[in-house]
Amino acid sequence: MDKTPVTLSGMNFSPGLHRRGFLLGALAVAAGGVGCSPGKGMPLIATDSQPRGYPTVAALEHFARDLERRTDGRLRTTVYPGGQLGSQNDTLELAQFGGVDFIRVNVAPLNVLVPETVVPALPFLFRSTAHMRTALDGAPGDALLAALEPYGLIGLAFYDSGARSMYTTRRLIHHPDDLNGLKIRVQTSELFVSMVEALGGDATPMAYGEVYQGLMQGVIDGAENNWPSYESSRHFEVARYYSETRHVMAPEVLAMSRYRWERLSTDDQQHVRSAARDSVAVMRTLWDARESTARAAVLAAGVEVTRDIDQPAFVARVEPLWSEYLPTRALRRLVEDIQSSGDAGA
Repeated sequence: MDKTPVTLSGMNFSPGLHRRGFLLGALAVAAGGVGCSPGKGMPLIATDSQPRGYPTVAALEHFARDLERRTDGRLRTTVYPGGQLGSQNDTLELAQFGGVDFIRVNVAPLNVLVPETVVPALPFLFRSTAHMRTALDGAPGDALLAALEPYGLIGLAFYDSGARSMYTTRRLIHHPDDLNGLKIRVQTSELFVSMVEALGGDATPMAYGEVYQGLMQGVIDGAENNWPSYESSRHFEVARYYSETRHVMAPEVLAMSRYRWERLSTDDQQHVRSAARDSVAVMRTLWDARESTARAAVLAAGVEVTRDIDQPAFVARVEPLWSEYLPTRALRRLVEDIQSSGDAGA
């Protein structure tokens, strides 16, 4: 990762800076001590934890170029990939304070903040990629994005995160019992912790950037993620058993700081929404291609892969979580709306 300090609206931060100091700097920016209104040409900042070239980063860069074109250069966005501005949890807080303008985060870190975002992270909710895309492009997706606004974020679009599966340093996973005794890294999400524990594993929340070392040193025995992340993170070098459980299709969210949003003109707000919406098709094309190349790359590297999964056993183990994490009628109705969405394009 590039260790060069980055400039945040005129304030210098190093990637190694203590998190609290970083957030305090963001608060200073949010208070209006630096810079000028985005509508008058203040550069905007977008952040993504994935490396440059990853589909979400490429889509974010497309969004930035499109937004600059649509606004005749008024809104110019610099994209910082590779976690340069902190973890997803860090940048989520920064966006709430107005310290960064656009973030790409998985819905899992949002679970503790926005109750509705638990829904698309439920295990075995989506029947297929086509089902997920249809639901998120429709009314259920609109409702989920709107739910972010009271929490300082403007939901703009959903990006794909693929189907998450288990990979370990020890053995292939065919049945939930195979997870017994294994420490499995999860995102910082109560739902993900509960899911792995329901399946028999020892859930270990850990920042994404720490997973490789954790696998190598035996701090954890495995993790769960999609094909592109497994490949681009090089986790396959140390966790050489990949089991296609496809237990979660939790999407990514492109969101804007509400603090910044409210300082845009109505026209520019519409430009932001339009550019974000148009970036989704770009992301999906890149994602589908990247999934294929990532899978081929790790297979060529000799990783053992299995699709011989006892999926009914996995579904049965996590079924009680649905009742636990859907305590209100509104959340259950959202699930029903998603389930009733068609598989257009399947």
